[in-house]
Amino acid sequence: MRYISTRGEAPARDFEGVLLAGLAEDGGLFMPESWPLLSAAEWRGLRGRPYAEVAAHLMAPFAEGALDRETLLRLTRAAYSGFGHAATAPLVQIEPRLFALELFHGPTLAFKDMAMQLLGRLFDHALEKRGERVTIIGATSGDTGSAAIEACRDRRAIDVVILHPEGRTSEVQRRQMTTVLSPNIRNIAIQGSFDDCQDLVKAMFNDASFRQEMRLSAVNSINWARIAAQVPYYAYAALALGAPDRPVAVSVPTGNFGNVLAAWVARRMGLPIERLIIGANRNDILARFLAANDMSIQGVAPSLSPSMDIQVSSNFERLLFELLGRDAAATAGIMRRFRAEGRMPVPDAAWRKAAGLFHGFALDDEGTLGEIRRLHAGSGYLADPHTAIGTAAARAHLPPEGIPVIVAATAHPAKFPDAVERATGIRPPLPARMADLYEREERLSTLPNALAAVEEAVRQHGRRNRAD
Repeated sequence: MRYISTRGEAPARDFEGVLLAGLAEDGGLFMPESWPLLSAAEWRGLRGRPYAEVAAHLMAPFAEGALDRETLLRLTRAAYSGFGHAATAPLVQIEPRLFALELFHGPTLAFKDMAMQLLGRLFDHALEKRGERVTIIGATSGDTGSAAIEACRDRRAIDVVILHPEGRTSEVQRRQMTTVLSPNIRNIAIQGSFDDCQDLVKAMFNDASFRQEMRLSAVNSINWARIAAQVPYYAYAALALGAPDRPVAVSVPTGNFGNVLAAWVARRMGLPIERLIIGANRNDILARFLAANDMSIQGVAPSLSPSMDIQVSSNFERLLFELLGRDAAATAGIMRRFRAEGRMPVPDAAWRKAAGLFHGFALDDEGTLGEIRRLHAGSGYLADPHTAIGTAAARAHLPPEGIPVIVAATAHPAKFPDAVERATGIRPPLPARMADLYEREERLSTLPNALAAVEEAVRQHGRRNRAD
């Protein structure tokens, strides 16, 4: 399998090359040259298989030519062996037609572990084979950072620098990052929003000399391997509910568009996903786009669901590339105008295709608290704010009778105890392995939203570790 950039000016790569590169040199995102398509018989053959086997089978076409299936299965088994539930990603029925797909049983209690635990091992495998070292740069609105740190801590060939917006994550999210004191980890709080952090990461990748000097790589969902590793859990859930002989719908609380894009990829591979539902908070750019072709930046507003406090959804570029018939020049032109003007001029025909594929829904903080309260009162289910937005979105866009809806339950409620307690009067405790999180020593730096200052911090971190 070869990969091309959405902007058409970067050389094609194999899976390993895309994994280590992260962002394409032309500023675009890598996409497979072609889409694998599974037959109904092949989908049926995955029913009842352990999660690690489903993951290896579905990722194999994307890694073809770079990883053999035996190695991939060994890596997926290792990645998911430490999860806190035997099913890895269990389905829990919360209403007659709604099922929560619990993606938070990994080490950091969030869905990012589903991909990141595998990515850490993929990086190790590739770097050991090549005898190389990389610096992983990541921006996080809350969960990606802790998942990346947990997956990459103490690895010999990887330095990690994670940027997060100062004061805009939950305390649990912050402490999960800043209490990891491994020498290869550095946390930086940026005086700005998540979009500012994400822009800094992209600017570092677009600085060719710095990128080469520090051997930059990425673990954000701009890295295609992250998307590929998220596809299996939608298949795992759909198969449990009768696919491919029964269609399903998927509802995803969405910020950077990567999680719901993975569901779209599963659909593109032949999984019968009847409806793709996007849940947004007060930062409702995706919902506005789907409703009225209004992809305009309005500023990031803090909310009870901080992992979705995003206006620039990076992975939308991948969908745009497909909507435009893989016209890389047109994609590049639209993305340049979006960054320059704050409004994305999506052609009407492409917008109509998107609106036919996805359904958008937005919920403010009070509505989110009401949904958490309603879910607990109705079924005893304790949902975090992001998951609650997903269930509300699913209810707003229920598909025809007989089609169940899989709601991506993206975080453990204990990651957002203040919001859950405010809604239900119950303060969810952290699992025993994290019970002392609030007492652990923190280590982080605070920097302005300035590229030069951040690049110098990354440079110092990488040089110190190379000298050790």
